[in-house]
Amino acid sequence: MSADAADAGADEAPPAASRRRRHPGLLFARDLVVIAVVAILVSFLIKTFLVRPFYIPSQSMSHTLEIDDRIMVNELVPDVVPIARGDVVVFEDPGGWLDARPEPPKPPLAAAVDSFLVFVGLAASDSDSDLVKRVIGLPGDHVECCDERGRMSIDGVPLDEPYISLPGGETRASKTDFSVTVPDGALWVMGDNRDDSRDSRYQTETPSEGFVPIENVIGRAFVVSWPIDRWAWLGDYPETFAGVSDQG
Repeated sequence: MSADAADAGADEAPPAASRRRRHPGLLFARDLVVIAVVAILVSFLIKTFLVRPFYIPSQSMSHTLEIDDRIMVNELVPDVVPIARGDVVVFEDPGGWLDARPEPPKPPLAAAVDSFLVFVGLAASDSDSDLVKRVIGLPGDHVECCDERGRMSIDGVPLDEPYISLPGGETRASKTDFSVTVPDGALWVMGDNRDDSRDSRYQTETPSEGFVPIENVIGRAFVVSWPIDRWAWLGDYPETFAGVSDQG
């Protein structure tokens, strides 16, 4: 090819810079859409497999958790990380634990936005089929209340429970006496507000007989994330259960 022909071909091709030129506003809008899609996808994956927000609708876990607290729940528990005594867990109603609650009316657009934000994990779930309680008994544990000092025990080991809330002057860990052995694949759970918690003690007439199937556990609550002045890690108080055998 002659130099003249090569020059002619070069003159006919548009400059590379011209081919790449786009309107700045369109590029900015495209980048925003990409960022939003990626953020939503990442949030959805995190919510589905790792961490999920919930809000507290009742005072059954007071003073550890108060009404309208927002908590973050580790969804690796129990499938990857085992449940421990003292864990605060969120679980699906095994059946008959919760009364049906009418859904407060919302404008259609607001309801759609709320549903979308919960779906992708950007808002706390307000599901009326989930509960939050503290795990007291694991499979095989014999849980009993109360001894002469008003304490619960597991396999005969008395528990000192610094996390529970009792009304003034009350010393018993439970108003109701009970003695149960936790079956395989289940948990015995109780609220920290022992005087106002419809927990395992009061669910013996339900299909689960007061026990929570481990398969119903959504995850372990590990932090109070909102409001800011309530921010706190949620511990499992290993010192409370230190004397109990891991064998159940």
